[in-house]
Amino acid sequence: MTITTRTLTTTAPDGTPLLSYIALPENTDNTGKARTVLVAPEWWGVVEHPKTVAERLAAEGFVAVAMDVYGEGKMTTDAHQANEWMTQMLEHSDELMNRCQAIYHDVANLSEVDKERIGIVGFCFGGKIALDMARLGLPLKAVATFHGNPAPITPATKQKFVAKVLVAHGKADSMVSMEAIDGLKKELEAAEVDYQIDIYEGAKHGFSNPHADERARENGVDLGYHPQAAKDSWAKMIAFMNDTL
Repeated sequence: MTITTRTLTTTAPDGTPLLSYIALPENTDNTGKARTVLVAPEWWGVVEHPKTVAERLAAEGFVAVAMDVYGEGKMTTDAHQANEWMTQMLEHSDELMNRCQAIYHDVANLSEVDKERIGIVGFCFGGKIALDMARLGLPLKAVATFHGNPAPITPATKQKFVAKVLVAHGKADSMVSMEAIDGLKKELEAAEVDYQIDIYEGAKHGFSNPHADERARENGVDLGYHPQAAKDSWAKMIAFMNDTL
């Protein structure tokens, strides 16, 4: 399938330009509207991996938008810098969620987008963003996370959390513990959320990112690409989005 890409510029409440990356499928349905998946990147920003994810989603027929939550298109391959930016965002969680809401609303108002059928997929830091957007009450229909941080800004409630959830977690993840995943289970059950959690044996943090081994070597952090877990979890995510959106 032929896809096209462009930049979506959203103005954050504090005036920062958020430069998200859009990948569009060749064909929308007969209404001219397409199902849409937001992509919340890892702490590196909108680097090659989330752009590739958006393009792969577009090839599957979705409008896909890799979200620039840092603003001004900031990105890095340095873990110290990434951690600094992520920490700043987490310390100002209201501003982070305001930025996410602004991107969501700009995407929902695009002429190609069916605003009734929007989901989100998040990776690592982006997994937390995806869950927190649903916890906030944004009308997302589907939330998928890959090696995501499940810690909530505010825990899910039945009244606000309307999305179905798919979680892909690596058993060998040293950054997000199985206890944290168990905590997410309890949180989602208490809010009566329809969810599925898949645990991938031998998979480390970042297992879906083909650049994880390189980032691990450069930064001395415990990341690792796991080709089989990446393949299997991607296929499940696509099926989940097709079923839910």
